[in-house]
Amino acid sequence: MKDRRRLAMGGVAVLVALLCAGCSDAAGTVDGGSRVVAPSNPSGPTSPPQPGPRTASVVMGGDLLWHNTVWFSAAEDHAGTGAGDRYDWDPMFAAVKPLVESADVALCHEEVPFAAPGQHTRSYPVFAAPRSIAPWIASMGWDACTTASNHSWDQGFAGVTTTADLLEAHDIPHIGTFRTPAERDAPVILTTDAGVRIAVVAATYGLNGFVVPDDQWWAVSQTTEVRDDLLDQAARARAAGADIVIAHVHWGTEYDHHPNDDQVALADALTASPDVDLVLGEHAHVVQPITRMHGKWVVYGLGNMVAQNQVERPDAYEGITVDVDFTEQADGGWVVSRAAYVPTQWNHYAPGHPIRIVDATGGHLASIRSAVDGVGGNRGLHEDQLSGPGAD
Repeated sequence: MKDRRRLAMGGVAVLVALLCAGCSDAAGTVDGGSRVVAPSNPSGPTSPPQPGPRTASVVMGGDLLWHNTVWFSAAEDHAGTGAGDRYDWDPMFAAVKPLVESADVALCHEEVPFAAPGQHTRSYPVFAAPRSIAPWIASMGWDACTTASNHSWDQGFAGVTTTADLLEAHDIPHIGTFRTPAERDAPVILTTDAGVRIAVVAATYGLNGFVVPDDQWWAVSQTTEVRDDLLDQAARARAAGADIVIAHVHWGTEYDHHPNDDQVALADALTASPDVDLVLGEHAHVVQPITRMHGKWVVYGLGNMVAQNQVERPDAYEGITVDVDFTEQADGGWVVSRAAYVPTQWNHYAPGHPIRIVDATGGHLASIRSAVDGVGGNRGLHEDQLSGPGAD
């Protein structure tokens, strides 16, 4: 099991490089231009040196979209366990957990904000997800979560801070939403035991009509932001010492398997930059293509990891989890040496039939394969399967 403080496969110390000076050197604050958050080993990597070039694996799945029927399923799984919480999220994700735990860096997309203390949970269209999800995310083995989405402002700035506070209370950095301007200036860099520094930057296309006040423009990273766009954030991460920079974008047209013009244009700009090594996308709630641009991998849409959309949309009950290996080159650069995706599906909840995420089969598998290959340009891409309990 991957431990938050000591990872079974490449312990992750979360280094947040802050580009400011004169700050305190107390624990969790800035010291000499960097801040250490929940270090697995503050003194540095302890694993024996790897023979040959260093490698790093990154895993990320689709949207964690907490519709109320997802809670109902977790509540049914909890019933009779005698545990203190109302929900048991583990059975739903049991087949996925080994894949998450196996990665040097595992990322999740927490699409919606958490409820504030004492606030009732809320489902679509304005979400406030159960608070117990945050410690469960840590127990699953995820190392950081992107939080920039069209639902980031569902609970206003209070929701941004509540979500960040809850995740960080369980050693999970949040990426793409910010509690202060200084936090936005701080690239999140995840450092493996082998010393590989992986930065993640994130942004969303919009906020479902909500408008962030001008004096809080920094609170949510948006692709329309000209003052500090994803390219600026990626450059800052590279300057802060990142070996690998991943750009995560919440974009696209809902339920459309094809990338729209804005996606293609932004993917082109990101992959043309020397500061971006991989582009991962969410939002459409269906799987979108995987391809290469400028020699770099672009995953336009991971679909959902879990959600409960209309049953008339079977492709919204499909997702992929990407598993990407990077290898260091002789010149110090990094390239993707293996790119793979794992197709998954799950059921619509009904009493007595709780949700289970499993390997995609039949029509679901055919649908995912067709979407992944939608624009071509992905020669060498591998298709893998889950290996956890409940996997097909």
